[in-house]
Amino acid sequence: MSRKRTVSTKKKVALLVTAAAVAGGGAFALAATSNAAQPEAPRTLSAADSTVCQGLATALGNNQKFIDGQRAAPDALSEARIANREAVIEEIKRKQAASGCTVGESAQDSQAGQQVQNGQQAGRQNGQEAGQQAGQQNGQQAGQQDGAAGNAGGDAASGQQVCQGSTVTLSGEGGAPAASSNQFPAGTTLKVTNLDNNKSTTVKVTSVSGSCVLLNDAAFEEVREPGKFLIRRAVIEKVG
Repeated sequence: MSRKRTVSTKKKVALLVTAAAVAGGGAFALAATSNAAQPEAPRTLSAADSTVCQGLATALGNNQKFIDGQRAAPDALSEARIANREAVIEEIKRKQAASGCTVGESAQDSQAGQQVQNGQQAGRQNGQEAGQQAGQQNGQQAGQQDGAAGNAGGDAASGQQVCQGSTVTLSGEGGAPAASSNQFPAGTTLKVTNLDNNKSTTVKVTSVSGSCVLLNDAAFEEVREPGKFLIRRAVIEKVG
């Protein structure tokens, strides 16, 4: 009798262990299924992650810088200019959201944007020095080839390259092809060439911005590469 009870007890223990293992496996499977069913949250890109986001952040920063300048030294038209640029900033934010970028990020907010600004400043300084030397030596010959008149080494003349080392992005403004600038007055004609695809556009300056040249949407479409909002290798010429 004792042996039969012992065997019966072992069978009961084995059954209990098997049932527990099956139950545990089922719970593990349910947990794994539950975890797999949860979608991953979409990743927001910063200016350091994407060239598109960097271009939009640069455009937003340039417009914000222009607004800050108008508020620091206002005139009779400052309120109208600020309202226009605030509308441009809202359009850029919509493009940031559509492109998966951090909405509201400006060049001043991101390390990548700061690097762009530092590069622009260094490029302007080095470009001005190199441009003065090259202009003194080759300015007359280049002017004859391009059919432009002007003294070598002087101020930017017709057909002479300006703002060497500067990148070009868009202002977000609508309308016919046009540009804005912090160096050239309204009515100045500038030619912008994208060296990455050899496309050019010739536009007039119609407003003030925080860069050597910002192209509005229509002008930027004429020279842009698909999916890019920043032209890193650009040639800017004053042609009128």
